[in-house]
Amino acid sequence: MYTDRQTRVGIACRTAPDAVVSGAALVREAMSSGNIEKPDHVFAFCSSSVGPLSFFNGIQEVVGKEVPVTGGSAIGVISNHFLSYQNQTAGVMVVQSDSIKFRVKAAGGLGKGETETGERLAEALSREPEDKLFLIFYDSIKNPPTPDSPPMMNASSSLLRGIDRVLEQVVPVVGAGLVGDYDMGPTVQFCGASPESQHAVGVMVSGNVCAYHRIMHGCMPLDGIYRTITCIEGPILRGLDGRPVVETVNEMFGSDEWQKEHPVDFLTIGVNCGDRYATRFQEGDYVNRLIVGVTPDKSGVVMFEPDLAEGTEIQFMVRDTERMTESARENTERLMETLHADKKRPLFGIYIDCAGRAGAYSHRTTEEASEVQKVLNHHNIPFLGFYSGVEIAPLLGKSRGLDWTGVLIILAEDSEIGGKKI
Repeated sequence: MYTDRQTRVGIACRTAPDAVVSGAALVREAMSSGNIEKPDHVFAFCSSSVGPLSFFNGIQEVVGKEVPVTGGSAIGVISNHFLSYQNQTAGVMVVQSDSIKFRVKAAGGLGKGETETGERLAEALSREPEDKLFLIFYDSIKNPPTPDSPPMMNASSSLLRGIDRVLEQVVPVVGAGLVGDYDMGPTVQFCGASPESQHAVGVMVSGNVCAYHRIMHGCMPLDGIYRTITCIEGPILRGLDGRPVVETVNEMFGSDEWQKEHPVDFLTIGVNCGDRYATRFQEGDYVNRLIVGVTPDKSGVVMFEPDLAEGTEIQFMVRDTERMTESARENTERLMETLHADKKRPLFGIYIDCAGRAGAYSHRTTEEASEVQKVLNHHNIPFLGFYSGVEIAPLLGKSRGLDWTGVLIILAEDSEIGGKKI
């Protein structure tokens, strides 16, 4: 796939309606494509239908137990010439590098306390001067859905709070909350040496490398009206402006049909973190929250994150599929322009894409991720992407959990090697 003097990258992806997708076969294919003999790190993702435990074990049989394997459950995967979120789907990216170092640690007990898990994870990774990026993958699902209630999610905001208490934002934190299917079933995290659940795994990237990222958006304010939260309990939003939120949404839609959707298709909750009185809409100022569904007693809606509080002003947001595609293309192109201006040579990328942005889920015949593919293929940059539940990236000065976004990460090096520009 890609080779230079110091870093080699190999990628392989596969989907199968019936046959078992083998982790061993896939990692061998990736190593062959990258001409890799001694892998230093494996990023791997697979849908729940693949069987994450056997998939992980197959990878480990080939690369050995000393090579860390990180990633885990994903609804689908993406690479330069592959995109699928159906059937049994999996992808791996194998990295061999003399210049990039990967330190991996994991912490469990996420469902019992996200903040404490974040603290333990960060404390396990002692800081080094050459640290450039902290990648995290965590279990999104605290409790799967039941016939009577929507799923309950682990909170990225609380996890990040724990990490920040230790790392103090000295390196950018980028990552994902993992989901393995649209039914929000249990997930698995690949924690370096073993597959686990209710864990957060961290990959500290360091060495002679630079990390760049861009956030792809795609939501617009429904009507521009700010509404104040007047009743909320954790992730359950009950009241806006003194009125039941379910009644408010019923009036907006003109029916209660939206209550059958899990999660709600076109409506999200947005918080403007920028200038309320800006003359034009700035998509990069907004953090959106997915509405997982209505509570069984219809007294409120369950959000993907429990990080909002009474008194917070929100806006209802709607997905703009055309803007979503434009944002993916424009932000990928801008990232390439930044790399060129900084005289950096890209090595490889990781694309974390909200599962709600997938074409079939958003009722589109085209995929916004194809815009990322086109730009990165034009620049000959190998990448592995996956469909996530939550995306994490720095926004307006701090790393935040995001919904309905795509986060593209590019690792790059100086474009001068051995005194010659390349």
